[in-house]
Amino acid sequence: MAHVQRMSTMMLKTLRDDPADAETASHKLLVRAGYVRRTSAGIWTWLPLGKKVLENVSRVVREEMDAIGGQEVLLPALLPKEPYETSGRYEEYGDLLFRLQDRKGAEYLLGPTHEEIFTLTVKDQCTSYKDLPVIVYQIQTKYRDEARPRSGVLRGREFQMKDSYSFDASDEGLAEAYRLHREAYTRIFARLGLDYRIVSAVSGAMGGSASEEFLAPAAAGEDTFADCPSCGFAANTEAVTAVVPPVPETEHGPVEELDTPDTPTIETLAEHLGVPASATLKNLLVKVDSEITAVGVPGDREVDLGKLAEHLAPAVVELVTAEDFDGRPDLVRGYVGPQGLAGKAFRYLADPRVAPGTAWVTGANKADTHARNVVCGRDFEVDEYLDVVVVEEGDPCPRCGEGLKLDRAIEIGHIFQLGRKYADTFGLDVLGQNGKPVRVTMGSYGIGVSRAVAALAEQTHDDAGLCWPREIAPADVHIVAAGKAQQTELALDIAQRLAEAGTRVLVDDRAGVSPGVKFTDAELIGVPTILVAGRRAAEGVVELKDRRTGEREELPVAEAIARVTA
Repeated sequence: MAHVQRMSTMMLKTLRDDPADAETASHKLLVRAGYVRRTSAGIWTWLPLGKKVLENVSRVVREEMDAIGGQEVLLPALLPKEPYETSGRYEEYGDLLFRLQDRKGAEYLLGPTHEEIFTLTVKDQCTSYKDLPVIVYQIQTKYRDEARPRSGVLRGREFQMKDSYSFDASDEGLAEAYRLHREAYTRIFARLGLDYRIVSAVSGAMGGSASEEFLAPAAAGEDTFADCPSCGFAANTEAVTAVVPPVPETEHGPVEELDTPDTPTIETLAEHLGVPASATLKNLLVKVDSEITAVGVPGDREVDLGKLAEHLAPAVVELVTAEDFDGRPDLVRGYVGPQGLAGKAFRYLADPRVAPGTAWVTGANKADTHARNVVCGRDFEVDEYLDVVVVEEGDPCPRCGEGLKLDRAIEIGHIFQLGRKYADTFGLDVLGQNGKPVRVTMGSYGIGVSRAVAALAEQTHDDAGLCWPREIAPADVHIVAAGKAQQTELALDIAQRLAEAGTRVLVDDRAGVSPGVKFTDAELIGVPTILVAGRRAAEGVVELKDRRTGEREELPVAEAIARVTA
């Protein structure tokens, strides 16, 4: 028998106005509808209704993880720093880590993710190929010290996450575990009612090879993904590869220096010379592990620093500062060009569009001076080509060549074929069939559980409030007693009968609250079915409303109960 949730006794306070600091719909509505409350910047309390939604998401995740043979564990959130020092991520995570000491001075961290600890756990538990394959997972709180936590529970400093890990003795086993997780994720997100896309991604600080993200399109999303309307190609913008047209064979004149005072930017240069920005060569100076490096891209494009960092990881990439030009007369700020300096004053990286045979207007390495007809391959060489420009709307699809469309989305899941990165780090071997040690290969698979709640709120809300899919709503039906004693009595009787039939019920039986406020709250809270005991209660007739479509119907009580429990 399900439990009847009575609003007269529930710790629930709805708000009429949006929180002053809220920008996204999920932030506004989850607070206003009484699902969450802010405890501190990026730290949230899940109130009774919110906890039910969070647990419903977790239940769906557990059911599908168990269905592929996953075994649930719970690792500590408070972790010793040594495993993360061994993997190098104690430094890589930088300021994102919460670091602390115990009373004896031993150093710990709050877990941002658990590859290291899972690897050590399996190393302790699995010693033979007969112990593999194994999939282990947990649903647990993670901690990351975000510099600017925002958007409510979408980007907090602590959050609920499901992370699972596969351990196999062969690459074929890893591929199978990856397939199982990919299929489980499609079932999870379908059951949750999320609109999502599976996109190619980069692995980042996680390491590994094959990597895909599950993105929920939403205006509030912080991720941008590219989508081809022609062939269905989809990828995180950091994973989109450039399509470079062939360079026609052209004879270029000699390098010509141009007097270009007060043109330190591409915009001022293009205007001064009357050329398109695409004809100029932008040279961005960065420090890679403190070594000056130049990155060349067409002047009409921007360098994607995220892409650059991914290509150069684990090296640390920083922009140069004014101080970095001190004592470097060869580096003229605003007028740097690769000719004569590439490979000498700096390592020169370039986007594939800066191809051999292309000619550019670029800095002449002299104040107030640029150079024309600077030809790649003739006047300068590229040390390494990297796909580092920001993808733009209309860029050619790498699969079919049609123009790409860009959309915003919320990352709700990410799956990686990690390979042997962490197994190598921690010496994770099992005894093979031939009696010799076999190095284990791993996969890592995450779902943002609390983030999925916010993503659903973003995708399904309307002007009146939240509109939860039934699978994760805090109740199946929200019964509203319009106010009179007879209406309240009928509402509670229906609630009890529905609960006995296994239906999850939220009933608004609050005394002294006007029908208008109750109806507004029902819309705001967003349970998928609303049942009103109103003006025809004395006749045994109630109103059923579909919260998502707005369709209403008056029915006798027995028929309404049958409809709700069907």
